[in-house]
Amino acid sequence: ALLTMKATVIATFFGVFLTCTYTAKEATKKTKKAKLYVPQIDCDVKAGKIINPEFIAKCPPGCQDVKYRVYGTDIYASFSSVCNAAIHSGIIDNTGGKILVQKVAGHSGYRGSFSNGVRSLSLPRWRESFLVSEGKPRKGVTYPSTLEYSSSKRDTVRKVYRTTPVATPATQMATTTPTPTTTTTDPSTTVPQPTTTPAATRTTAAPAKTRPGLHRVRDMAFRGTSTSASNRNILQHNTGAQRQEPAATFQRAASSPVHLAMEIDSWKPGLSLFDTGFSSKEEFNPKPLESISQGNQNCKVDLSFLMDGSWSIGKRRFQLQKRFLGNVAQALGIGSAGPLMGIVQYGDDPSTEFNLKTYANSKDLRNAIEKIQQKGGLSNVGKALSFVNKNFFLDANGNRGGAPNVVVVMVDGWPTDRVEEASRLARESGINIFFVTVEAAAQSEKQNVIEPNFVDKAVCRTNGFYSISVPSWFSLHKVVQPLVKRVCDTDRLACSKTCLNAADIGFVIDGSSSVGTGNFRTVLQFVANISKEFEISDTDTRIGAVQYTYEQRLEFSFDKYSTKQDVLNAIKRISYWSGGTSTGAAISYASEQLFSKSKPNKRKIMILITDGRSYDDVSVPAMAAHQNGVIAYSVGVAWAAPDELEAIASDPAKEHSFFVDEFDNLYRYVNQLIQNICTEFNSQPRN
Repeated sequence: ALLTMKATVIATFFGVFLTCTYTAKEATKKTKKAKLYVPQIDCDVKAGKIINPEFIAKCPPGCQDVKYRVYGTDIYASFSSVCNAAIHSGIIDNTGGKILVQKVAGHSGYRGSFSNGVRSLSLPRWRESFLVSEGKPRKGVTYPSTLEYSSSKRDTVRKVYRTTPVATPATQMATTTPTPTTTTTDPSTTVPQPTTTPAATRTTAAPAKTRPGLHRVRDMAFRGTSTSASNRNILQHNTGAQRQEPAATFQRAASSPVHLAMEIDSWKPGLSLFDTGFSSKEEFNPKPLESISQGNQNCKVDLSFLMDGSWSIGKRRFQLQKRFLGNVAQALGIGSAGPLMGIVQYGDDPSTEFNLKTYANSKDLRNAIEKIQQKGGLSNVGKALSFVNKNFFLDANGNRGGAPNVVVVMVDGWPTDRVEEASRLARESGINIFFVTVEAAAQSEKQNVIEPNFVDKAVCRTNGFYSISVPSWFSLHKVVQPLVKRVCDTDRLACSKTCLNAADIGFVIDGSSSVGTGNFRTVLQFVANISKEFEISDTDTRIGAVQYTYEQRLEFSFDKYSTKQDVLNAIKRISYWSGGTSTGAAISYASEQLFSKSKPNKRKIMILITDGRSYDDVSVPAMAAHQNGVIAYSVGVAWAAPDELEAIASDPAKEHSFFVDEFDNLYRYVNQLIQNICTEFNSQPRN
């Protein structure tokens, strides 16, 4: 019996030991088999919408589609579809699969190409890029099991997986399996918060200079009189030196129209700028926001104010300017789903007081504005606009991409440098520029203004919508509501870039013998009818023309004519050539003589009109033009070859090629062609 009991105890012990060993092995096996969850993304997801700088994701099948646009080759603009870019690069095919995405810096240009069944488009520049590679984790890099998206809608539903991200499958030790839950994310909770105090966000473009001589000294005790003193530095262009002018005192009559009336708001005829329906009490005491975190969702703009910190403004007027900016911030309704606002102060050199993501509600923004200290110096507005164009509207500073970029320039009197070129470059980069000028130069001061009519040269329209003139800093509060109304009118914020003012359009015209003199005049009328629909100037759309037979002739280049009437007259003067039909050579000629000289920020559009089959190959020259960023439209008449029209046209060919049976029917496609140009333009990113 004793032996039997011992045997039972030993057997029980070994049974427990084996059970524990087996359980431990199974637990270890489960631990080793646990894998990092790879999140799936949709075909239309753009890299710029994902905040993570590096991630692994799984693409679904069916992403090889023209509606999922791709910009670039090898290095892609972040406005591109991630999955279709992966197909274009050959990492995956249309069946989908895992990919590794790495964010990199923006590029000054992206080259379009056709690869793996995907046509990528060219782009002048974009603020952020990304690379795509095989979906294998890099050693030592931790990859997220969920992706963080930038907020673009009021409520975003996101899957959350309760796992701990690990470095690589070899080192992970997860003890639980992913448990999916669904949460609703309020965009206000995902607004990036500053990692430093607001004062730490101040960046300076150049070392501070010692206080120069005042270029305008104003009386500091304004009590309703119309007398002021003026003392300005005059910039000498031949030497670059500054000369101190003697103080000049001038008297304005108390009943001067400059003091008694404001500028008539010419963008809305008959409306006085002060006749806004708001009392001064309402302007200085705006109603509190219903939701400070969300903001005014009817006014989603990314806004930068260029604040005049020059010595000419004086301390008291600088305080009035700060009060005005605070009232604007309150009236706008700052918030993550509405307008965001940053401030750059300029004098000799510009510096960022705070950027778009520093403050996400009007109250904090107003408090920060009150603490701004005056820089002093000259009024270098052109320098400030260049600074904003290059440095302000970046993702790192809170630029949202989908919101219009707006700059409001505050100017006391007039700038001390030139603004035209800096303004043009900013507008061509997609920035809408408003000017608020206060106390403009009196008649006796106009000889001191470096750039006459600087406002008209800085803004893209002279109809008054983009400019407000205020006679005195003490009446500045009256333009709060008119300015807010204009800035929030996003339907009209199309001045910087539209399909009608942001292209270089080159017409390539078949002048072969089969066309004939009468039909050639019909073709020229077709060209004129298209051209006159665009806004033509040296800073808006430009028109060029090439005629070809066996040979080619440059009728006029993009920089030849800068007004619509001059362009239409030049088209009318084109003489019929007559000869053979070498369309391929004509495309190469147009690429070299026209589009190689196109401006970097212009859409390059070629419209080719032909009535027959070419004697040479068109596909290779057309492909080269496409790869250089030329958007090609082909218009065929009568005996034109459909296969050649498609080869000439950009993808998709059905939207870029047209055919009519006779010349007299060309007019039918004027509106359709312009509509297609605009549709394509509006689908392109605007930086």
